[in-house]
Amino acid sequence: MNDQAPGTSANGSNAKRMSIIVTKGTLDWAYPPFILATTAAAMDVKVTMFFTFYGLPLLLKKLNLEVNTLGNAAMRMPMGGMHMAMPNIMAAIPGATAGITAMMKNMMKKKGVASIEELREAAVDSDVKLIACQMTMDLFEYSRDEMIEGIELGGAATYIEGALKSDINLFI
Repeated sequence: MNDQAPGTSANGSNAKRMSIIVTKGTLDWAYPPFILATTAAAMDVKVTMFFTFYGLPLLLKKLNLEVNTLGNAAMRMPMGGMHMAMPNIMAAIPGATAGITAMMKNMMKKKGVASIEELREAAVDSDVKLIACQMTMDLFEYSRDEMIEGIELGGAATYIEGALKSDINLFI
């Protein structure tokens, strides 16, 4: 008879695995994969993040993340006790993206929300496997020197190999 709890290995640790495909690189889209990855890692889940296309720049040493209202009809910012909608047209106004980004970063700082740089560092410290898509690196002409330390390079086959072993696969 097996007395092991479901989802645990023989030594009692969590035997679960999770993979995340990261495809978006705006400030608001950077939070979900890093929060989920670091939370899962803290729960002893083995996590792999695969950064491709517009998610790849999240691995750059120097981040310059912005929030864009375009196509984000649900975006509402707390102002004066209300939640003000940020219409798509805002994206066409010169300086609006920078202003909205500054508002968002200021709000996050006031609320004590960790920065993407801090979450990324926590992911590295938690042994989250960070894979930069080699094809995307080549396509957008990024060099390994521009990327943070501790990443791996790989392609779709690298991701799929890990995803086939994962209990949870997310596309963000």
